[in-house]
Amino acid sequence: MKNLILTGFMGAGKTSVGKACARAFGLRFCDTDQMIEAHEGRAITEIFSNQGEEAFRRMETELLRRLTDAASCPSDPEDGFVLSVGGGLPMRAENRQLLKQLGRVVWLEVSADTVLARLKGDATRPLLQGRDVRERVEDLLSQRNALYGEAAHTAICADGKTVEELVSEIRLFWHSGKK
Repeated sequence: MKNLILTGFMGAGKTSVGKACARAFGLRFCDTDQMIEAHEGRAITEIFSNQGEEAFRRMETELLRRLTDAASCPSDPEDGFVLSVGGGLPMRAENRQLLKQLGRVVWLEVSADTVLARLKGDATRPLLQGRDVRERVEDLLSQRNALYGEAAHTAICADGKTVEELVSEIRLFWHSGKK
């Protein structure tokens, strides 16, 4: 498969690692959240507040369907791409299936400690605001980790690793041809 898909919880490094993989592998980088914002002409926070989470989740599924049908991120279908997906996208069973059809899926696995350290002070993430942030992160990780695993062809622990180290590990998987 010519496409690489990165999934995992917020703070796992999907965007940073995805951009670095795209450069290293000579592929384009795409991000599902950015693609939805461009298609809808508004920010995800606005979609959530005006239409709700379920509407946004439907938009994610529709985007995956379009990408799978076209087998391409917005340009030449002959070229592969690296796709970073939102942390909640793999929660739908249909999305997990579509991800695997679209490319080789790598789950960047992280602990709650890593999430909290990487995103400390990030005011753009509603989940990390208020009280009991650690408890919310741990609860969501426990709910989502099995589904991330189900969506992925392989898992790579991202705790304590640099972007370059993660790209090297992904390169080994990418070139192995294993699913």
